[in-house]
Amino acid sequence: MPTSPSSPEPSEGQPAATTDHLAWRQHIPALASAAAGIRQASDAWDAVSDSFCDLDGWPIDEKGYADGKVKRDAEAWKHVEVFLAHGPEVLTGVRAATSGADYIGGPISEDLRRLRGIDAVLERAGQLRNEWDQVIALMEGSMPGSREIYETRALEIRNSEGWHYADELSFHGSALARAADHLANRTDPDQPSRAEQVHVALARSTPGNREVAPASPPAASASNPPAPRRSR
Repeated sequence: MPTSPSSPEPSEGQPAATTDHLAWRQHIPALASAAAGIRQASDAWDAVSDSFCDLDGWPIDEKGYADGKVKRDAEAWKHVEVFLAHGPEVLTGVRAATSGADYIGGPISEDLRRLRGIDAVLERAGQLRNEWDQVIALMEGSMPGSREIYETRALEIRNSEGWHYADELSFHGSALARAADHLANRTDPDQPSRAEQVHVALARSTPGNREVAPASPPAASASNPPAPRRSR
């Protein structure tokens, strides 16, 4: 984004390279929320869909059944848009921060394996969006007075076709969010370790001490226990 003359330079406060390297982390909560939103839309529909059908699964209330699917698909597509906006950047950041050992074992090895198909899902969902954006753009000049009606129907068709990708992203996307969250919480290799940071912070907080004491007697360590660890 361009900056105004009064905007601070990227080097003020933090190097530009570090800022760019960490930028993808800010999108992780949005992706986690989007994956959860797709699952919620699916679960909400599954909870009522049987009420529109007979014992054999055939709709007995066709309008109610159709309206319910339209609502589910529209809600899910909103979350697909979030993945299209932020997913590629987070995916690139995750792959850059991942080591070979992460794929072999560890807390995110399974999630990393689930990411193998996410590129194709994002690409095809993006193509679907672009195709229907072009259709709707053509309506602007060719259907005066009735464009809104046809546009609503066009969006319903797009959302219906996009449900497959939404369903895939509820699986692949949640894996991406979990892996990204784990990697984002790793200590930056250029920064002191978390233990060192805690040790320095405790030393600075002691009245009259500005430096870490060379050795702490047992009594002092007992009276100043380490801060409790915070669960991630």
